[in-house]
Amino acid sequence: MRTISAIGTPHGVGAVSMIRLTGDDVFAVVEKVFCAKSKNACPRTAIYGNFKDERGFFDDGIVILYPAPASYTGEDMAELMCHGGVLATQRLLSATLSAGAVMASAGEFTRRAFINGKLSLSQAEAVGLLIEAKTDSCLDIGIKHLGGALTKSINECSDSLLSMASSMYAYIDYPEEDLTDLSPAELKEGLAAVLKKLDRLKNSYRYGKAITEGVKCAIVGCPNTGKSSVLNMLAGEERAIVTSIAGTTRDVVTETVRLGDVLLCLADTAGLREGGGEIERIGIKRSIESLNGAELVLAVFDGSKPQSDGDNSVIEHIKQAGKTAVTVGIINKSDKGKPHPYNLPFKQISLSAKSGEGAEALEEAVNALYGGGIERDASETVTNARQHAAVCRAAESVSAAIAALEAGYTQDVAGLDIEDAIAALGELDGKRVNEDIVNEIFSRFCVGK
Repeated sequence: MRTISAIGTPHGVGAVSMIRLTGDDVFAVVEKVFCAKSKNACPRTAIYGNFKDERGFFDDGIVILYPAPASYTGEDMAELMCHGGVLATQRLLSATLSAGAVMASAGEFTRRAFINGKLSLSQAEAVGLLIEAKTDSCLDIGIKHLGGALTKSINECSDSLLSMASSMYAYIDYPEEDLTDLSPAELKEGLAAVLKKLDRLKNSYRYGKAITEGVKCAIVGCPNTGKSSVLNMLAGEERAIVTSIAGTTRDVVTETVRLGDVLLCLADTAGLREGGGEIERIGIKRSIESLNGAELVLAVFDGSKPQSDGDNSVIEHIKQAGKTAVTVGIINKSDKGKPHPYNLPFKQISLSAKSGEGAEALEEAVNALYGGGIERDASETVTNARQHAAVCRAAESVSAAIAALEAGYTQDVAGLDIEDAIAALGELDGKRVNEDIVNEIFSRFCVGK
């Protein structure tokens, strides 16, 4: 395998930079660019020395060698650490390329770890989770998935299905001998147990997506109810203009914030009302589009005033968009006194966006919608659309196998659906995945990972 090289630390000035190498000729490349101060260099031990190129020595630093197969990629690897200046880092990288290495592509180190059997596909994806984690929950799931928690859960389902499939094959090959050791009732019971696990995995995606990719959240309401103030409170800074003039917000203002376990991709929209100028009407149209595409809606009402026809119109827009189940009503401006009672078809909380009073209640309401605060097993949380789609296909196939048995079909008919379920789970963890999917996954990684 060709030797690749890449910078493994962020670009810029720092105390230390690291160059990573992996491939067949790693140690030959290192020998050309590094002069060790010690003659007794041991693998996996920091070796001090000087870095050099065709112009001579240019820095000192540390090298660690990882002989195969006990390395991240399963190949010979090396980590070269120099001082963290931009010039020194680039010169060391150039020296490795001149010595025979080639530039690594995005995610190529982790891709090789997957190809060489050091990581499953879900473990490889967990590396990306750890790098891009924006919440503690995401970080926690990332480290557990990297340790194989999701892989273990998937393997348990696969192993159960494979055991049932072997019984099917015996029945298909020798039907007159009745070699199967599972009765239809026992087979159905086993499939039901697998389906229960798959349903838990399938349902976990709502939470998994919320803490990793984020939830599309539209902030809606009548003009001057405090929508922009709510956005600014959640963002912790003045992201939107706030005035006492109704209709200040003319376009959708976006921001990504963390609220408890959940990552919110906020969109502060123009106030929903009739009339207004042409620019405001365009803003209102975009507000409705944002509402229709939202996964979470924060509907803001002015609690210092009684519920109005305008508020009822906002509620009607939410109903028409089919978003009542994912809406939290915010009765804002509680700092102005006891809020007026509001009759809303969704959960409501009292809040002062000005003082922040009630922010905890808002966090609890949002996290309750997306599973935050519930004791979760990281092995039963899927975090991306690819994993979710594979689990859904597996669950559908297992359900079809159960339906076939309940309809009185022979076990070999159910066996076809069981094979489909095994194939879907194999795709999820990389046992039967095609190259295009692998390329897509690793193309999202940074160079050097």
